[in-house]
Amino acid sequence: MEGSQSKANIIGRLQIIKQNSGKSYNQIAEETGLTNVYVAQLLKRQAQLKPETAPKLRAALPDLPQELLHEMMKPPLRSYDPNLIQEPTVYRLNEAVMHFGESIKEIINEEFGDGIMSAIDFYCSVDKVSGVDGRERVVVTFDGKYLPYSEQKSEHMASRLKQQ
Repeated sequence: MEGSQSKANIIGRLQIIKQNSGKSYNQIAEETGLTNVYVAQLLKRQAQLKPETAPKLRAALPDLPQELLHEMMKPPLRSYDPNLIQEPTVYRLNEAVMHFGESIKEIINEEFGDGIMSAIDFYCSVDKVSGVDGRERVVVTFDGKYLPYSEQKSEHMASRLKQQ
């Protein structure tokens, strides 16, 4: 379907269904057992709906047609509009990562060794908390698997192993 209908059209339909439900991403997340960001990713066609989760999402969004559920179970074309960086919230998130990134990298290396945080085996959530001054604060949690860099020994390369 995504080939015949544009991704934007599908996303538009999904967003209308969410809006008409009157539910927030947090409410849908609670009903499905997913994170709020993952629910948003599903409804933006940035994540693949797993078959075991489809009934939960359908229960949370009863107006979601079967055809869209099937479309959501296909691997999505994960992409973004390059102009998105101009949106103030996205710009500030990028700015925060750029500003704190080197220090975060140093701490990851110090705590784990030479490696990175996965963006594939990754969880993300956005939460609202009250600060010590009583003002609302945004908490963005990145929870990614640690992936160590490997020493690249030629004898470990599968492409160089001799067939027996």
